[in-house]
Amino acid sequence: MKSQKLNMGCGLDIRKGYVNLDSVKLKGVDVIHDLNRFPYPFKDSTFDEVYTSHVLEHVDDLIRVMKELKRICKNGAKIIVRVPHFSCGVSYRDPTHRRLFSYFTFDYFTDYSFYGLPHFKINRKSLNFTRWSFTFLNYLFNPIINLNQGIYERFFCWMIPCSEALFELEVIK
Repeated sequence: MKSQKLNMGCGLDIRKGYVNLDSVKLKGVDVIHDLNRFPYPFKDSTFDEVYTSHVLEHVDDLIRVMKELKRICKNGAKIIVRVPHFSCGVSYRDPTHRRLFSYFTFDYFTDYSFYGLPHFKINRKSLNFTRWSFTFLNYLFNPIINLNQGIYERFFCWMIPCSEALFELEVIK
């Protein structure tokens, strides 16, 4: 059976081999849907992978979105998340952003959570210093800011702000 992949909130980043979903009808978008409307237009346990880049900061209710992702994903599915880090100026400058993200945000969606949130396994997480034009700086700064992310976020993130936080979650059903 062919692997099903979802590119959630794709915008202009149309990915071959993925169901490309966005709230705006753009060339290459397969499914038009507002991520703040539930349920999503997919059956339970449809996807093996979800990719979402700079989308989750825009949703009204992150917890409902995470519950919905768990519903539409198969057990063991991979969810790749890219979000702006709270120290990045774009995080709080963009009026369409609803929330900020830390290296530790998705820890609340693991079995350590006692808030009744959906549980996922975090397979990987890291901070990324920059995007696009200055990616060569990642070779210098990424190893430094990822030495100890807790110390970085507590003491240094305002002196050397990073661009984004990256996560790979695994669906646990």
